[in-house]
Amino acid sequence: MNNIPSVKLGLIAVSRDCFVISISEQRRKNIIEETEKLGLDVYECPTVVENEKDALKALGQAKEAGCNALAVFLGNFGPETPETLIAKYFDGPVMYMAAAEERGDNLLNGRGDAYCGMLNCSYNLGLRKLQAHIPEYPVGDARECAAMIGDFIPVARTIIGLRNLKLITFGPRPQDFFACNAPIKALYDLGIEIEENSELDLLVSYRKHEGDKRIGAIVGEMTAELGGNGNTYPDLLERMAQFELTLLDWAEEHKGARKYVAFANKCWPAFPEQFGFEPCYVNSRLASKGIPVACEVDIYGALSEYIGTCITGESVTLLDINNTVPKDMWEQSIRKAYPYALRDTFMGFHCGNTPFCRLSAGAVKYQMIQNRLLENGNTPDFTRGTLEGDIAPGEITFFRLHSNADTSLQAYVCQGEILPVATKSFGGIGIFAIPDMERFYRHVLVGKHFPHHGAVAFGHIGRSLYAVLSYLGVEDVSFNRPKGMLYDGECPF
Repeated sequence: MNNIPSVKLGLIAVSRDCFVISISEQRRKNIIEETEKLGLDVYECPTVVENEKDALKALGQAKEAGCNALAVFLGNFGPETPETLIAKYFDGPVMYMAAAEERGDNLLNGRGDAYCGMLNCSYNLGLRKLQAHIPEYPVGDARECAAMIGDFIPVARTIIGLRNLKLITFGPRPQDFFACNAPIKALYDLGIEIEENSELDLLVSYRKHEGDKRIGAIVGEMTAELGGNGNTYPDLLERMAQFELTLLDWAEEHKGARKYVAFANKCWPAFPEQFGFEPCYVNSRLASKGIPVACEVDIYGALSEYIGTCITGESVTLLDINNTVPKDMWEQSIRKAYPYALRDTFMGFHCGNTPFCRLSAGAVKYQMIQNRLLENGNTPDFTRGTLEGDIAPGEITFFRLHSNADTSLQAYVCQGEILPVATKSFGGIGIFAIPDMERFYRHVLVGKHFPHHGAVAFGHIGRSLYAVLSYLGVEDVSFNRPKGMLYDGECPF
């Protein structure tokens, strides 16, 4: 994927000047050996920071080595001011971790006291209002610290991506989808740029791409991807390839000072009639390339998708938290086979934006609901172009970062799975199971006024998501609480 950053991480060790500096040096080298075993590319900064001049020297070395993220390692107690100034002067995400003591027979000359030093480090970061990542338990031996670095890399990649992201929109929200509305000021607070355009801008650009010499190659890619069973409407491919090139060229030409993009585009009701197809399959293809295209001008949906893409390095999707699972389906296919109550399950759906690789079996079809609305239920013409099929089973994380009306940010993260149970329905759809979904639905999704769209990552990434949201300063992060752990406002009786 070329729409997410690569992380070059530097490891800087620090040392309190009243401690033996060799303790930090040796412990730093031990961590590098362990990161190499994990296949991580980590730059070992040669300067151990004891004072402010050392901090500037180490930062210069890290920048010269091309580092865009740092792990600051307290090999011993550490110098409180210099070590925290590293985060102040470095233009990138920073994590802090500390050394555990190594041997019981070396607690006279070899003790480092980094367990204590991490407390003062955290205190100084707070005094300076500096944002940094501190792992859940930030003290460990070389192997454990190497694992912390490995966990930090997807977090760092996401923070770097967001600081260089432009969200591009086309068109106003559809009349009856005000649920996707949210103030965009919070995006500027996060350092994200936004470019809002008219659907007419998109249509003009699309028409200029008619006859583009690259269309044939894109049609070839689509044909190969869909195969014989999925290529239901081969006459549409040229038009859809033209649209794909339109969006890709727009992204490249409108990045400006930014490196990465995501789209939030209006997709109905005017789009299909004017363009001659539904944009869903093209949207799915861009998502598979790491460029999310959120439906219905859902700007925070696009943001959430991009976060998931950065963390996983893989494609994600955006779905409606859509409909309940009928009791008879649950009885027949779920109750005896899986440990989920009926209300733990629901169907996640969208018209057809989920990448082909995420479907058990996909095919280009037509949007049944819009066909009724726009073509009076007749033989589909311009309502064709969705990518439909049951979403492949496996672990998922359902999540969203969103702005309240007062521009404060809130988010939710919950882990679960897609069940290998046929949905017997249309669209890109799957049967989701999330423990205690019933209470989560009522007290988080409904109770905190979240919209119907949620981003879906294909894997359990809750820890990384939580770390990213904490780094961004999002204080209100909800999750599906287990029984016995009440939500605020939940009836205890």
